[in-house]
Amino acid sequence: MASTIAGRSRIAWRMRLNSAVRTATACAIVGGATIYGPKPLVSEIKFAAFSYLTAVIIVSDASLGDTLKGCWHAFCATVQVVPLAMLARWIMGPTGGLQLGLVALVVAVAAFLVALPECTHLTAKRIAFGQIVLVCSDAVIGGGASRSTAGFMHPVYVAASTGLGALASVLALLVPYPGLAHSKVRKLCEVYAENASQRMNIYLRTFRAEDDHAKMELISQAKPLSETGAKLLQSIRILQEGMQWERPWSRCFKHNSLCPGDRLERVELQMRGIEYSLVSSPAFPVQVVDQEQLSNVLKGVSVQLEQKMEQVTRFSPSHSMTEPETRGELMEKPLLPLDPMFPMLKFGWVLFYFSCIDMLLNDAAGTCFSSRELQNRREKTEFSIVRAFKTWILKLVSKERLRFAFKCSLALGLAMLFGLIFDKENGCWAGLTLAISFVQGRQAVFTVANTRGQGTAIGSVYGVIWCFLFHHEELRLLALLPWIIFTSFLRYSKMYGQTGGVSAAIGALLILGRKNYGEPNEFAIVRLTEVFIGLTAFLAVELLLQPIRAATLAKNHLRQTLHSLRDCLKEISTCPVQKNQTAIKFHELRDKQRNLSSLVCELKKIVADAEFEPDFWYLPFRTSCYQKLVGHLSNIVDMLYFITSNFERLSDLSETSTLCKEFQEQMSSELELFQETLSSSVEYLEKAHSIESQADSQEAVNEEFRDLEARKLQNPDSPSALITENNEVETNNEEVGEDNRRQRQKMIQCLGALGFCISSLVKEIDETEICRKEIDQWESH
Repeated sequence: MASTIAGRSRIAWRMRLNSAVRTATACAIVGGATIYGPKPLVSEIKFAAFSYLTAVIIVSDASLGDTLKGCWHAFCATVQVVPLAMLARWIMGPTGGLQLGLVALVVAVAAFLVALPECTHLTAKRIAFGQIVLVCSDAVIGGGASRSTAGFMHPVYVAASTGLGALASVLALLVPYPGLAHSKVRKLCEVYAENASQRMNIYLRTFRAEDDHAKMELISQAKPLSETGAKLLQSIRILQEGMQWERPWSRCFKHNSLCPGDRLERVELQMRGIEYSLVSSPAFPVQVVDQEQLSNVLKGVSVQLEQKMEQVTRFSPSHSMTEPETRGELMEKPLLPLDPMFPMLKFGWVLFYFSCIDMLLNDAAGTCFSSRELQNRREKTEFSIVRAFKTWILKLVSKERLRFAFKCSLALGLAMLFGLIFDKENGCWAGLTLAISFVQGRQAVFTVANTRGQGTAIGSVYGVIWCFLFHHEELRLLALLPWIIFTSFLRYSKMYGQTGGVSAAIGALLILGRKNYGEPNEFAIVRLTEVFIGLTAFLAVELLLQPIRAATLAKNHLRQTLHSLRDCLKEISTCPVQKNQTAIKFHELRDKQRNLSSLVCELKKIVADAEFEPDFWYLPFRTSCYQKLVGHLSNIVDMLYFITSNFERLSDLSETSTLCKEFQEQMSSELELFQETLSSSVEYLEKAHSIESQADSQEAVNEEFRDLEARKLQNPDSPSALITENNEVETNNEEVGEDNRRQRQKMIQCLGALGFCISSLVKEIDETEICRKEIDQWESH
């Protein structure tokens, strides 16, 4: 375990160092070209600062594919801004500079038009915002008859500066060897496979634990591996976005293949289910089952898991999945031999444990759709294509799109107005501060402003100090490189994050990587002032359009998440049993569960932002309560996934099974009881969140939950009647055919897992409500 964690740390450190060195290389290329480059080139690059900005935006923590994608976004931004800007400057002719109010209005209108379309990537919008700021600020200070030609060519200089930053990014990712996303993902997949193999070995040992103490000790050994696996998966998902840009032709040959992150995410989810089954239930006594038989069963499972982990290693994008062969090999063996293991089946978590292993080995959940469902999806897709224009219009005028566009427009306009009023020569810095910092959706404004201000301050101080120590430009440029490397690591810190790290890098870049800007200390003071003006405009607009702190945002988002949970419970409580009724039902349910999962992930990010949000005169944020609540909601998302998966498997079995009619009737009766339990959970959740005053309704809510507990189907550690009766009567019947025997074992496994998941779901809902009440009580005092 220690070797895996150390190996992951080494790989992560090397990848971050590689990213930092390549970022420094890109900045060095820009600096060398603008300071020591040939005069024809230097004469065209009049905005070296924006070249640095473009390089940092594109190359930071990127692979070659991400960099190529960033260059495409830079090109799109240039096409949007530069031709129209040249036309506008040509229409202006040899007139004087524009008035400040008119410039601010032009910036606001242009920013609104750039921000409104949904099809434009956020990176392209940021670069376009920066180009708008530079073009419009020059319209104030660069007018005049003697400079009419220069004014006309000014947008071309902005485009050339953008192109230099993009070109430097590509060169930095090619030298001394290409930094391919494919190779990075392949390495991370190998490390993840080793990590998952070690975790599964621990989980198999935990299953045989003699007592609760030994069980919890083994689980504690797996916790660091689980955290490492989650981080590896996150890194893989980030890197895989650039793979298609490195090999665009792969889209034509792998229509049905999943990305490595999607495959490993499913593996990670099933392993979380295995861990949950072990954590949430006590160990069973050693004398319950024959240890020799149990050892043989677990050895067989271990061999199959080793094969699966080798297959995980081949999840790299250069290998295609050999699913049919491997799946066929694994499906030839019954995963859970119920005959020798029957004494353990009185523990509900055992069936869930082996159900998760079965899904992990065979990718039984979520891998494909039925042919009927695929046809329905194709029809829906074709119908949506017909309505594509209408959908595009609706998205264009949606409330969120208009809000984001208006926010960018107003903030940039105010920043440019007050920045130019303070200092015409350096007024663009107020606008550039905002241009590269806009994000879509809500954000913790005080946290963003704080980290950006601190990052700019320390970067500027670093630059001023080195300018004071070294008067030669060569030494200044050399002093810049270690700072870029340091700030690249700073972006992973909790204190500064991505925003603060980029601001710190740019703060030093604009002082050390420049020339003919005047005295460094004076320029640093003016730029800090302009940054403060820009951040003030940013805060004012955010508070005006969306006056909400991160703590309040977390509370509001929690309410939205609970509403989505209620919808999921309503949907799953009406799941049909027969296969012919499920063509679209499960697909719709999966969509709602994905929406709930995204809301929980977003809530986790908001809670992390709120943790570092300044309190001012507000109550301290209850970080521990929200973190526990997010943990319970994550467990609920997992349980919903497993419930749906077992419903799907039962539906398949009910259609293909040749068992007697009485068995299927018993199964339908059990599923109806499951659905009744879920319906009770929905009723409880609705009542708990539909009452205005928690103080007046506390007793009613508690009574409702007591009623819910009374109606619970079964204890998570107890089997269903169907499992007990059929296993006692028919499992050892030699006359039963092998196919029917396997069908019965799969049904027993699914039903036992389903009962455990529903009971666990009710328990997690109870824990969620306890955390929510604790938060309400804290905020009401």
